[in-house]
Amino acid sequence: MSTAIVVQARMSSTRLPGKVLLPLGGEPMLVRLIERLRRAQRADAIVIATTTNNGDDVIADLCGQLGVACHRGSEHDVLARYADAARAVQATVVVRITSDCPLIDPALVDQVIARYQAGGADYVSNMLPPTWPYGMAVEVFSAKVLAEAHAEATEPAEREHVTPFLYAHPERFRLHNVASPTDLSSQRWTVDTPEDYALLQRLFDAVHPSHPDFTLADLLATMQAHPDWLAINQHVRQKSATEFQTTQEPHP
Repeated sequence: MSTAIVVQARMSSTRLPGKVLLPLGGEPMLVRLIERLRRAQRADAIVIATTTNNGDDVIADLCGQLGVACHRGSEHDVLARYADAARAVQATVVVRITSDCPLIDPALVDQVIARYQAGGADYVSNMLPPTWPYGMAVEVFSAKVLAEAHAEATEPAEREHVTPFLYAHPERFRLHNVASPTDLSSQRWTVDTPEDYALLQRLFDAVHPSHPDFTLADLLATMQAHPDWLAINQHVRQKSATEFQTTQEPHP
């Protein structure tokens, strides 16, 4: 069984163009995300799923420099992009991560993968409903059900957002959620707007220099020490679980 983390990334975000390469501590945000994902113990490979657009050549070039696999596919049919990326690395299990989550905790990624590996589920998420900070979303599912979704999904939203076909059919797919012991969903650590990016810069600069392998607990402690930081992006609407999972990377 081969488990691959597939990260969707593109330069053409309309709300914050080029966000995946914005700097965090002097390195592109995508580099920081890859650094963290490489610490996950239960994944065998990482592949960046970007588009064939010329504007995304910089992402492909960066992957080459980092020695990370890169698959290029359709900008809008992200489901096809995922299915093809999984096949390209011969994955049997797919971990979906989006590129706007550079602070994601590798231990949480491992926790969700472990729940999938324990059996009894076709799809495991930690955001149904959301109890973790936004920016900590992890989805794990088999390449088999991904291929089924790719073959059968017809709605534009299903093609663009990868997993709705799976979690919209609980009568067909066995779904499981990994919940946080404490509801942490008031925290927003995903990058969708300039305000989100401003908060992540503060968080990263506060924890990374002294603790480059910082954890979720470190981030929470930093936010507790700086309660005023919550207001930086508090006005950004946090979506429900289904909305959130279907809008992590592609934005209208």
